[in-house]
Amino acid sequence: MRMLLWFLVLSALDLAAWGVPTIVSRKEWGARSLTCRAQLTRPVAYVITDQITGMECEEQNACSQKLRGLQSRSVYTKGWCDVAYNFLVGNDGRVYEGVGWNIQGMHTQGYNNISLGLAFFGNNLGSSPSPTALSAAEDLIFYAIKKGHLSPRYIQPLLLKAESCLVPHQPLMPRKACPNIITRSAWEARQTHCPTMSLPAKYVVIIHTAGATCNVSMDCRIRVRDIQSYHMDTQNFCDIGYHFLVGQDGGVYEGVGWHTQGSHTYGYNDIGLGIAFIGNFCSVVKGHLVPNYLLVGHRDVTNILSPGRALYNIIKTWPHFRQ
Repeated sequence: MRMLLWFLVLSALDLAAWGVPTIVSRKEWGARSLTCRAQLTRPVAYVITDQITGMECEEQNACSQKLRGLQSRSVYTKGWCDVAYNFLVGNDGRVYEGVGWNIQGMHTQGYNNISLGLAFFGNNLGSSPSPTALSAAEDLIFYAIKKGHLSPRYIQPLLLKAESCLVPHQPLMPRKACPNIITRSAWEARQTHCPTMSLPAKYVVIIHTAGATCNVSMDCRIRVRDIQSYHMDTQNFCDIGYHFLVGQDGGVYEGVGWHTQGSHTYGYNDIGLGIAFIGNFCSVVKGHLVPNYLLVGHRDVTNILSPGRALYNIIKTWPHFRQ
């Protein structure tokens, strides 16, 4: 589902012209006690938005009930300390307090400690948030700036349903189209703790995942969860081995992401981004790759027939390829 591009890098604006959002407190929507402890250092630099489907509601009581169900699934099914977001905006035009201003969310690996996570819910499947929901979100953003929770020059990286690249603080290169990135929270990844990646990386390693393919989003999400379980429970990896995985549904699934070491290629895990199947990423623009990076197939750096011959013949035609 396309997210609307109405959050951008901001310059200083007259915040007095914007309203104070109606915030429904955790107590008002019936939340369990907050047990999360990781603190946010304010002001944060990023706003990361998401849209939750399957939680249709149009008035406060119904939306509150949906949130209580979401909190229960987050805690008892996913093992999180609470809902993943700092705030959630209902289709009724109200802002519902998630973990709030002072606590880190669990919405986007690598950004939770430097961002506010904002999720829309309540709209019908296939539709955009209501005008009142969009207005409430705008009010919340400006209120956050006014109160010092959010930097006036914040960035929305658009990682969840990406339509443009992460805007560099000093854009020296033209922006390019980014893929539709499905985050770990969206495919319900297990929480893990792996070594940090030292960026920018020097290599991109193209790999194929042996086994079944997928061309439907739901099947791909299941497949990625299965790969994570296999890597962790059978291979004893600390997480799924790849930085990103590309399904035949056209989605790019966040593996360990940009900032965490993968477990894809011995000797290259700390200097190479492992991508299973294919992907056209804006890695250089974002500063995750050196401009003169080397593109190699998995078979070029280890004794394995991956990627397969058909895919290998394709990547040999790409820029930066080195056999």
